[in-house]
Amino acid sequence: MADKEIAGLSETHLRGTRFVHIAALFAALGGLLFGYDTGVISGALIFIKRDFGLTTAAEEIVVSGVLLGATIGAIIGGRMADRFGRRRVLLVTAAIFGIGAVASAVAPSPIILIVSRVVLGVAIGLSSTTVPVYLSEVSPPQARGWIVSLFQLAVTAGIVSAYLVDYAFASVGGWRWMLGLAVAPALVFGTGMFFLPETPRWLIRSGRHEIARRVLVRIRESADVDLEITEIQTSLAQQEQRGTWADLLHRHVRPALIIGLGLAVFQQITGINTVIYYAPKILQSAGFVSASGAILATAGVGVVNFGMTIVAMLLVDRAGRRPLLLIGIAGMIVTLAVLAFSFHVSNQSNTLAWVAVICLMGYVASFAVSLGPIFWLLIAEIYPLRIRGLAEGTAATFNWGSNLIVSLTFLTLLEKLGASSTFALYALASGCIVAVRLLSGPGNKRPDLGTDRSVLASRSSVAPNCLNNRASSPLVSPKRPIISPARVALLDR
Repeated sequence: MADKEIAGLSETHLRGTRFVHIAALFAALGGLLFGYDTGVISGALIFIKRDFGLTTAAEEIVVSGVLLGATIGAIIGGRMADRFGRRRVLLVTAAIFGIGAVASAVAPSPIILIVSRVVLGVAIGLSSTTVPVYLSEVSPPQARGWIVSLFQLAVTAGIVSAYLVDYAFASVGGWRWMLGLAVAPALVFGTGMFFLPETPRWLIRSGRHEIARRVLVRIRESADVDLEITEIQTSLAQQEQRGTWADLLHRHVRPALIIGLGLAVFQQITGINTVIYYAPKILQSAGFVSASGAILATAGVGVVNFGMTIVAMLLVDRAGRRPLLLIGIAGMIVTLAVLAFSFHVSNQSNTLAWVAVICLMGYVASFAVSLGPIFWLLIAEIYPLRIRGLAEGTAATFNWGSNLIVSLTFLTLLEKLGASSTFALYALASGCIVAVRLLSGPGNKRPDLGTDRSVLASRSSVAPNCLNNRASSPLVSPKRPIISPARVALLDR
């Protein structure tokens, strides 16, 4: 878009607090689409299998197509947002969400459905990296925390919404409606982004200082924005000194890298996304006879996930990382072990079905207050500032990849090993995290992320070339909110 067109758009924007609220609304829509398109397949898969006669492997591919696309979108999202602007990328993201939803709904064959799901995944990856960046860069410091945290909460709300839509159409087997309804929030999201401005930070980076000033005056309700412009310019200048792969692989930083990548993998191989994607099938294998009953119980699991995400947002900086992490993982181990034992000693029955529902609720609740948000916080805290963005992006790639592998293998494990052994494996993986966390990792409370010295670095003599930039980016604030998977690649951008 030409400079004059951008400037013209900025004149129509809401000011100050009202702008923050409108931006928060579209954060919720971006997160809602993220959550909806990942969660909706859980109920739809039952009917897709029936209509297309899918094999177990084909089911896994249909589910995992989104994850393949999300990995691609997350990798390219940051570069695209830096080159073309956050707003433009989000407009494209909204279009991809809409196209993917329609294509999935009308897919005449499994191949077309899988390709459509990959396309949706690209939108999810772009959204996960770009929406939080946009919100962080347009929001005033005092509102930045709750707005970015709202994105994380909206993801879980999107998952619950997907489960409820699945239930609404389960009685008629309407999987095409389940997938296609995502087009409505995509249209609203795209329309809203059209009337929102580009971020001042990106405009300054692109040399459009006058437009950036006009946007800042509008959204800050103040004519005195010189200080913020200076801070942005200083931060951008300091980013030219970002770390390299050699810094990340330096022997003094390597332990932190191993911890981060290990946690990225373990967060997924505990099986959390098998619940998000396959809960109705798990519950049917436990004894739920009807698809509608299994999907409704899954919606209950989603509500627990949503509620405990709010609890995590309230507790994570008050209770400390270590207590929440250890207590939460202990809950995961117990619930997975009980679930595994129940499948071992009991055949399909009404009792086993409700034991499964309770265990899945307890497992999701434990994850939502511990490993879910705290993993991303630790990744932001254990690295020096200069290499933090590179390290987080690397950890995120491992995380998405592990998610893809788990989703591609879950139904096969159920078929070959049985439910009892499969959930026992996930319980064992959770136990490994406890061992890793007790043996290494930073302390309890949130450190000052505005410095370049990480928690682990402060315990060792990390090489000076990894710690010589003590810059404080607007996105690296002591008042940082919970960092979800959606905040990958935000830091030091």
